[in-house]
Amino acid sequence: MTRFSKRCVLVAAVAENGVIGNGPDIPWKIAGEQAEFKALTLGHILLMGRTTFESIGRPLPGRTTIVLTRDPAWSHEGVLTAASVEDALAMADDLPGDLMVAGGAQVYAAAMPYATAQVISRVRLSPEGDVHYPAYDEGEWTVTATESHEFYERVFLTRAHLATDVSD
Repeated sequence: MTRFSKRCVLVAAVAENGVIGNGPDIPWKIAGEQAEFKALTLGHILLMGRTTFESIGRPLPGRTTIVLTRDPAWSHEGVLTAASVEDALAMADDLPGDLMVAGGAQVYAAAMPYATAQVISRVRLSPEGDVHYPAYDEGEWTVTATESHEFYERVFLTRAHLATDVSD
């Protein structure tokens, strides 16, 4: 596997039933969770799929956005595009900050082999949804920190053979 100079961190809010979305929507609103996402990703590079980007509708301030798309004609002002996770990782090498993967499910799955860390907000709900966080081998990951919040628990995981603690 190709090595990259950046950390690749998967950042997701995941319900108890594995749901991360229902179509293009997040099936919950939890006070403070989006502020935590902003604090974690500010100053870094956000990688997301086109559908996730279009559900947000704009690049998020204070972050470089790379949109993963199979459509070479797709573009949006203020964002970079990549045809693969490997292309995005190569682009990230020349940009400030770490690569923070923000969804959707196909992007998480494609980035999982390169991930050095995961930050999972484990939401205490089991909503209806058709988009799920990909399965991963829990034996490859070590919990380095947890934070309890009213409606979710944030868990910081590092991959043992690639570990750089993201909770610092």
